[in-house]
Amino acid sequence: MNQHMETSVDVTVVGAGPVGLVLAAELALAGATVRVLERREKPDEALKAQSINVPTAEALDRRGLLPAARRIQREVLARMGSYADVAGERRPEARFTGHFAGMVLDPSLVDWSDPDLAAHTAADVRMVPQRELESLLTEHVTRLGVPVRRGVEVTALEDTGDGVLVGTNAGTWRTGWLVGCDGGHSTVRRLAGIGFPGTDPELTGYQAVVDIADPEKLASGWTWSSRGAYRYGPQPGRVATVEFDAPPADRSTPVTLADVQTSLRQVSGTDVTLTALRAVPTRWTDNTRQAAAYRSGRVLLAGDAAHVHPPFGGQGLNLGVGDAMNLGWKLGAVIAGWAPAGLLDTYDTERRPLGAWVLDWTRAQIGVLRGDPRSAALRSVVADLLGTRDGTTYAVKQISGVTQRTALPGAHPLTGRYAPDLHLTDGSRLSDHAHDGGFLLLDRSPDGTFAALASAWAHRVHLVTDTHATPAGVLIRPDGVIAWASDTTDTSELPELETALLRWAGEPSPEGVLRRR
Repeated sequence: MNQHMETSVDVTVVGAGPVGLVLAAELALAGATVRVLERREKPDEALKAQSINVPTAEALDRRGLLPAARRIQREVLARMGSYADVAGERRPEARFTGHFAGMVLDPSLVDWSDPDLAAHTAADVRMVPQRELESLLTEHVTRLGVPVRRGVEVTALEDTGDGVLVGTNAGTWRTGWLVGCDGGHSTVRRLAGIGFPGTDPELTGYQAVVDIADPEKLASGWTWSSRGAYRYGPQPGRVATVEFDAPPADRSTPVTLADVQTSLRQVSGTDVTLTALRAVPTRWTDNTRQAAAYRSGRVLLAGDAAHVHPPFGGQGLNLGVGDAMNLGWKLGAVIAGWAPAGLLDTYDTERRPLGAWVLDWTRAQIGVLRGDPRSAALRSVVADLLGTRDGTTYAVKQISGVTQRTALPGAHPLTGRYAPDLHLTDGSRLSDHAHDGGFLLLDRSPDGTFAALASAWAHRVHLVTDTHATPAGVLIRPDGVIAWASDTTDTSELPELETALLRWAGEPSPEGVLRRR
């Protein structure tokens, strides 16, 4: 390796997309020194995910970023206001639903009173495109003092047991830990020798915003044929195509106007003419894979570096943000020296099942989307199910992420769920108390029963008191997952709370005094 050695930091994050930026911010909040390396000289302008799910919105909320996300949504909706009816898909702002395999979910059929949907205040902030989200997160890590080095490409790595030497085009970097957030073609994953098993691609998709000379030749919404499927709208010029015949010969070549026009003509069966690109288009396939391990020694993976799948519903962006939130505080705890035994191993065990579920959710949509007679028959059956209140509500809950659960010890139904946004009697919300990234203990007992036990963890756990209500006590991890909950203030609940504190927050400090908020 190049002998020129840059200053060592605790963690080097490779990739300055949303996943890498969220991870860098969480590590900084945990007290680690972090740098981000990005091979691109400028932020990626390609057309990617156009929305976030509820867990991502709530992650932004817990760090005080929801107002900025809400402003982005207002701007997006204002841009859509003049053309949202083009594809017949105008939706109320707070009733974002999405689609399943191109079948748009009707918000009027959703049971919005369902407890899983009603418990999440941040659920109305969903229209946050990936490009704008990346800009918001870049400002966030800048405020936290995290440097982002652009134009730096990783070329080699060596795990020395007590750290990692990272070879780059800018010299050799020494780091305690290395995390690859560098996409589906991850250099970090390849250099670490981590396998990437899965299913090979069989089709090709494009998405673009274009000027169209003769838009009347296209139908609004999704249209299927034996050659493929396409979507026009909801804004003028926004098109997406899916070719059923084969994957592209070379995914690395830039997408041109001619590529998009050829694909659109093929799947629509028209001679529609495109005259200009209005955004950087993207090409995708149904390549679906999950890393054999999310960790190898001091090298870890998150986001698309750990899992890839078709881009329906922006699931990859949201799955990656969840990875970053889960990994950030755990790796930060290891670096700070207080991590309980095996804590970092729970990153893989907790995130892998959710990643596998998302892969199958998108595989199922590909199966329904295809143009063959069997898929068409299946699509008709699924369409009937999605035309019912129960069917649409189920699909919206799955897409929005409100049913996500981490398998944690404990019998309470909230344990393992993302914390609902509870409104407190002082006018604040529980998420208002989570901006610094620590643990939260909500104590609604009349005599401070739970706070008294947790006082020895004062250096890591912030207390929020409130008048008695249900749940009476909740311990929330830094990633928003509920580690313990109780509906009563009975002292019989204290052993479970203590076990949860030891399991996740490490050993207590006898001199601690719990901070109140």
